[in-house]
Amino acid sequence: MARVVKVFKTIRNHWKKSTLAVCTGFMCIDLSLFCEFGRQQIAPQEQLKKATVILNPAACSGKANKLFEKNVAPILHLAGVEIKIVKTDYEGQAKKLMELLEQTDMLIVAGGDGTLQEVITGLLRRPDQDSFSNVPIGYIPLGSHNSLSPSLHLLSDNKVRDITSATLSILRGETVPLDVLQIKGETDQPVFALMGLRWGAFRDVAATISKYWYLGPLKTNAAHWFQTLKEWPLVRQLSISYLAPSLRPPDLPPQKPPRPNLLRRIVRRLKSYWNPPVEEPPKVEVAEKWEEQQLATVELYVQTHNKNPVERRLHDSMMIRAEPDSFTVGEFISVGSKKEADPTVFTQNSTKLEAGACQLKLPEGVSGFFNIDNEEYEAMPVEVRLLPRKLRFFISAERREQLLSQPQ
Repeated sequence: MARVVKVFKTIRNHWKKSTLAVCTGFMCIDLSLFCEFGRQQIAPQEQLKKATVILNPAACSGKANKLFEKNVAPILHLAGVEIKIVKTDYEGQAKKLMELLEQTDMLIVAGGDGTLQEVITGLLRRPDQDSFSNVPIGYIPLGSHNSLSPSLHLLSDNKVRDITSATLSILRGETVPLDVLQIKGETDQPVFALMGLRWGAFRDVAATISKYWYLGPLKTNAAHWFQTLKEWPLVRQLSISYLAPSLRPPDLPPQKPPRPNLLRRIVRRLKSYWNPPVEEPPKVEVAEKWEEQQLATVELYVQTHNKNPVERRLHDSMMIRAEPDSFTVGEFISVGSKKEADPTVFTQNSTKLEAGACQLKLPEGVSGFFNIDNEEYEAMPVEVRLLPRKLRFFISAERREQLLSQPQ
């Protein structure tokens, strides 16, 4: 008992030192997660990995810069990554910055859907985009909408934890190939998307929900109901032409196989000299066979399979989903509430097509907007083509295992 009293007296007399010791202990516990990177030794002749970061400071209501400096930059520095931070000042600037991008070991996008979509579009518009498509991309979810993040990281209710988890997945280096949609109008340069193109009444209502903030949890249902008072039925007419999907080639190995030894290379050269390979006849180009279909729908969604990028598939394809035109007002409000949480959710009676490319032809005089990866674009006739496995993104190993365990 006397010893316990002595300990408490020591803590009381030296309370500053005691407080410092407790805080230091907690810091050591918090940093233990990053020790696997901080303890790695870098040889004197070894070059640091270089990362170019495209940061949108306006994301997350202007808090993105602070979140990045506090939760991302220290981890990258601790892991020995040399980072070059490029901040955007206005909407659309990320596309222009991609034109000036120099060679880097990795590209990190810190922002939301808009920043990511601009970076991807600017990157794939480059004349040398084939070489830059091989640069792995990391995504730090700092925006109000982060549609791609659930495909790459395990998410929680804690934004800081999600940010640090995404940063650690970049450092671990595991990647997954993602499909890209190339969307081209009649005159404009192509726009590129990772999730999809959305058009219709549900999209239009979703753009107005924030106006009814004063209704609290009723704002989503109210916005859909008010839209039915303005216009009903909310049916869109269009003509869609599409190509059948192509067979998916086998996945390429993530690393190049080791180079064979000298003797095997000599034998292989001699074989090819004495038995030269037979030249294959030139391939005859087959005309593309487009199928056309007339649709009357409340909403159309052309989307990739990037929601589960590790899913094993027989074909490289995009999905074309169209809701029926027979909703009642009550059904429209109910389905709209579900789509507000997840726009990729469709009803059982919806039309589903698998295609390698499609052309959307809207009736003359139709006005409105597309949502391309949650960014607004004026609605017009467009051609959408799939670029299968075009880009590689860093993915969490835990999230990959979770996606693989889902029923195919």
